[in-house]
Amino acid sequence: MIKKIKKPELLAPAGDLERLKYAFIYGADAVYVGGPEYGLRANAINFTYDELKEATNFAHNLNKKIYVTINIAMHNSEVDGLYDYLKKLEEIGVDAIIASDPAIIKMALDKTNIPVHISTQQSTLNYESVAYWKNEGATRVVLGRETSKDDIKMIKEKVDIELECFIHGAMCASLSGRCVMSNFLTARDANRGGCSQICRWDFDLLDSQMNELKGDKPFTFCAKDLSMLKYIGDMIELGIDSFKIEGRMRSIYYVATVINIYRKAIDDYFDGKFEYNKEYEHILRRVANRDAIPQFFNGEYGKEVQYYNGREEISNQDFLGIVLSYNPETKLALIEQRNYFKIGDEVEFFGPNLDTTSYKIEKIYDENMEEIDIVRHPKQLVYLKLDFEVQKYDMIRIKIM
Repeated sequence: MIKKIKKPELLAPAGDLERLKYAFIYGADAVYVGGPEYGLRANAINFTYDELKEATNFAHNLNKKIYVTINIAMHNSEVDGLYDYLKKLEEIGVDAIIASDPAIIKMALDKTNIPVHISTQQSTLNYESVAYWKNEGATRVVLGRETSKDDIKMIKEKVDIELECFIHGAMCASLSGRCVMSNFLTARDANRGGCSQICRWDFDLLDSQMNELKGDKPFTFCAKDLSMLKYIGDMIELGIDSFKIEGRMRSIYYVATVINIYRKAIDDYFDGKFEYNKEYEHILRRVANRDAIPQFFNGEYGKEVQYYNGREEISNQDFLGIVLSYNPETKLALIEQRNYFKIGDEVEFFGPNLDTTSYKIEKIYDENMEEIDIVRHPKQLVYLKLDFEVQKYDMIRIKIM
């Protein structure tokens, strides 16, 4: 029997306005973004104030939410500008900030009315720490990714506060992202948005006499990705309030696909028909180029959670295009190309309101309705004739076998 549990928020990443809109269209309840300052993604595009305002209005018109990351490790030089930045976010009307530095947290709580979510950068792993942040005034704690199922259960039982947990995406080889390897080897501060992902580099492995040890592949200490699809039912029953997807620098295809799958999985559970869906898992594995496992959830911390002898990362070419429009009278769909495709390809369409639908490409028309064999130009506009209806924002990909 399905317990009467509140449906968890599905929280998506967005590196820009386009990805934000796709995240909401494909089923996210909330989106977290980086603003123009104080964030941890220095290489991301990030949002200007005008874009934050547009994003917040877009979200609120859908009865959804925007959270802004202010999770930088702050230095003295940045303290003076913090108050003005927080007041701008308050004026825009964002729904919360995600912060880890106590100075940022205190100023937000004392000087603004913006709700504060404690970032995973705080490495909060126990109920006493969660209780501390609740007493300080935080409304939500994003637990460290090292938290196990038993840890989460105990925290939820002992502290009445919203809990947010990661369910999918990349993992850091360090404790909740607190790495300084990037600083030492590339002079890029990981805790200020400059991580150069040292853990994914290939290294020479030496023995105690400094002799090189040769293996089948180069040595790495790269963590495998996180995927909690198999345990979504368990996480819902724990009463976790928000399920978070990692990846503010990921593509619209990645964001749309991952959100679409977890939206279906969560809704399946509350419709009373949830079971581990291998088809869902297969789709998730195709949008990333690393193995994905439950990581710390079951208390497994062994060699299976990381790569030690390298791995192959193959560029994903599954994403073929986006539907811009569909004419039900002519049955012509206008497609904006994102990757090469041609006559004879087996593809499939999917979308927020479209179940995965297979299709073999038999004819392609250019903008002048002239037949062509191949679509190979970036963002080329072409027409496909479909005997099923599609909508704007639906996507086309290589058929996943």
